[in-house]
Amino acid sequence: MKTIDTTFTVSIFTENTIGMLNRITIIFTRRHLNIDSITASETEVKNVHRYTIVLRTNREQINKVVGQIDKLIDVLKAFVHEDNEVVHQEIALYKIKTTELKSNNVEQVVRENSAKVLTVDPDFIVIEKTGHKEEIQVLFEKLKTFGILEFARSGRVAVTKPMKDLTSYLKEFEKK
Repeated sequence: MKTIDTTFTVSIFTENTIGMLNRITIIFTRRHLNIDSITASETEVKNVHRYTIVLRTNREQINKVVGQIDKLIDVLKAFVHEDNEVVHQEIALYKIKTTELKSNNVEQVVRENSAKVLTVDPDFIVIEKTGHKEEIQVLFEKLKTFGILEFARSGRVAVTKPMKDLTSYLKEFEKK
């Protein structure tokens, strides 16, 4: 019986070392898991970085991967969450010709989709949309009729809902 794939968000807290991203992603590659998105940033704790990785797989597979990641040197801790356990957003930028701004439809589409115009240049305008992947895709489809010159979407940025904060976890880790 085939298990159903679920979307998981993996949060990995590490020291900021060269090659860390490669060592993490190779674990997914060896298990033939495709990463949907990945973001990296500093955290609220000095010298600790966070990788947020989103992928679709089953619970058994993700638990094995997170177990392997946890064993890597310089990984402080890795957590796995389902969508209902995190608050998440993405950001997207859409570039269209400035001549399209004269159309009331563009302004209406921007407003209706809770997006905003970031910059107006003589040749192009850049529109920003923050939201879930599906919302970003809806705006993409609507703006496509105006001719998208360029499009970029970030990976998921997420924080967990009920969870011990990283500082508390690190204090426990130091005691061990």
